[in-house]
Amino acid sequence: MPQLPWIKGVVTRIREEAPLTRRYWIEVQDTENFDFIPGQFVTLDLPIHEKPARRWRSYSIASWPDGSNVFELVIVWLEGGAGTNYIFNEIKEGSEFVLRGPLGVFTLHQPIENDLFLICTGTGIAPFRSMVNAIHLHNLPHRNIHLIFGCREKCNLLYYDEMRELEEKLPHFYYHPTLSRQEWEGRTGYVHSIYEELAHNRPQANFLLCGWKNMIDEAKQRIVALGYDRKAIHQELYG
Repeated sequence: MPQLPWIKGVVTRIREEAPLTRRYWIEVQDTENFDFIPGQFVTLDLPIHEKPARRWRSYSIASWPDGSNVFELVIVWLEGGAGTNYIFNEIKEGSEFVLRGPLGVFTLHQPIENDLFLICTGTGIAPFRSMVNAIHLHNLPHRNIHLIFGCREKCNLLYYDEMRELEEKLPHFYYHPTLSRQEWEGRTGYVHSIYEELAHNRPQANFLLCGWKNMIDEAKQRIVALGYDRKAIHQELYG
């Protein structure tokens, strides 16, 4: 299968979403419809190194297909990260990105016949935001959907109000945010205790994991220990 060509995108809007985390809206040039499957990502070619492989940074698309040529990324600044240093310091509204996409197979299989456990940390919520909004907008048949999102403090809960509103609108969608370093009105601790509690009676389920390696590695072990086959686990690794 031939590689997709590099294309140009223009940043039309930037918004601070959380400490050290920004949302970027990118308008793809020379097309009226940038189509993709929820869960896919784009690769940016940033002018930060002579070697191509050291210039490329991949980010899951945080928006959902809407028939337009605009999509959204949510990016967290990483200390010492050449890619995010460039994006945060050099990219303004009106700046251009060179990008390739959509790419990736971290997507939902249709029809959705099993319960879904969407387990994420940090900006790992991006592909799941895309998926659940697409399910809602297209009224796709589904079973229980549990979005389990872990971060340190409430200020880091990306899309918090949106997910709360979606929980009211989308039947059988349940949002489970949890904080590891702050007491609040919701759950505290890590994501693992939540899916273990919800899946203790072994419903037919698929588990989608997106976030840092340590979380994903531990989650895979715990899910298998619950009695699930590894084929029920799908992952998108960050970092």
